[in-house]
Amino acid sequence: MSTATPKVGFVSLGCPKATVDSERILTQLRMEGYEIVPTYQDADVVVVNTCGFIDSAKAESLDAIGEALAENGRVIVTGCMGVDEGNIRDVHPSVLAVTGPQQYEQVVNAVHEVVPPSLEHNPLIDLVPPQGIKLTPRHYAYLKISEGCNHSCSFCIIPSMRGKLVSRPVGDVLSEAERLVKAGVKELLVISQDTSAYGVDMKYKTDFWNGQPVKTRMKELCEALSSMGVWVRLHYVYPYPNVDDVIPLMAAGKLLPYLDIPFQHASPKVLKAMKRPAFEDKTLARIKAWREICPELTIRSTFIVGFPGETEEDFQYLLDWLTEAQLDRVGCFQYSPVEGAPANDLGLEAVPDEVKQDRWERFMAHQQAISAARLALKIGKEIEVLIDEVDEEGAIGRSYADAPEIDGNVYVDSDQDLKPGDKVWVRVTNADEYDLWAETL
Repeated sequence: MSTATPKVGFVSLGCPKATVDSERILTQLRMEGYEIVPTYQDADVVVVNTCGFIDSAKAESLDAIGEALAENGRVIVTGCMGVDEGNIRDVHPSVLAVTGPQQYEQVVNAVHEVVPPSLEHNPLIDLVPPQGIKLTPRHYAYLKISEGCNHSCSFCIIPSMRGKLVSRPVGDVLSEAERLVKAGVKELLVISQDTSAYGVDMKYKTDFWNGQPVKTRMKELCEALSSMGVWVRLHYVYPYPNVDDVIPLMAAGKLLPYLDIPFQHASPKVLKAMKRPAFEDKTLARIKAWREICPELTIRSTFIVGFPGETEEDFQYLLDWLTEAQLDRVGCFQYSPVEGAPANDLGLEAVPDEVKQDRWERFMAHQQAISAARLALKIGKEIEVLIDEVDEEGAIGRSYADAPEIDGNVYVDSDQDLKPGDKVWVRVTNADEYDLWAETL
């Protein structure tokens, strides 16, 4: 084994769940004495954590692998795209190793084979920070509560890549959250493939945290997280009845009044073809009921247009539904016939690419008008903002209604010396379709 400090470069693509995987791998490598370096030139080996959700993500992953090979030459591939090693090796036969998602040990072992750990490192003395290595700014962190998914949505290949639902013991999750908060984290973003289903696989087993019994279930997890004095944001929540249980916690200020619910469509016919859970058309009534309990509630969602068999009537139904639902934050994808997705074998007529593009443009214009109107209502209101960055023009932050990197920003005009991680109260002065402008009080 080498006595010099071995150096690893790391490229992390894809969703927040992949980011958490990257952080676990990096934490392990750091504990073993590896130095994580920011350039290809300084690295002894490069690890690329790929995304394989849709074709454009696969293309981006293959491009990233190619760039790493061209710049460094020694590349290990992991992540969702790694479940199909043949596809990667067809394009890049010289990669050193390929592993799938959550295969932390295999990735670390592959690094050991290429660049053995230093004999000089003593993990008992050369301590990594107890919260691990984070790829997010230090004031917010993703908290992964489970792996996998029990649904069989016809457009999705995540269950085949990440397996069935496996919930983490609630005591482990809460202990990790506590470490993160002690390390300075001001916002915890709860993530999984299906946050509402947390604990189903464990029959909501009771675990212990700080000597107290806690059920492995979304409501009890949220109640415990709310005691930590930081923002808690829920992502990837399916609209099951148990979501009703957390709305009062939001109304009481214990959780951020924010739900990320991937509705995907509104037409009952399309939802049935998608094999979406809870596709019956009671969603609008439930949104109305949630907002009656918690008027400040922000709902973000994602949708797919151009799913096989989607007619103009189905699409118009979706637009009308958006008008009724008045969602705050919305993303939209054109359907991508990902290899291995059951939707490819439904025998439904494919929607032509030009029609998909037209519907996507109409969808975005329709929703932008809704978003702009909802944000305009905030002008003159006082809100709390978490500062993410400060540049020569001022501070940029987010309100409770904004998840990092996917939602809008709040641009803050202030004579205070603001720093990333600061929380500050502001008055909103202007708005557009996505962002707010404000001044400190």
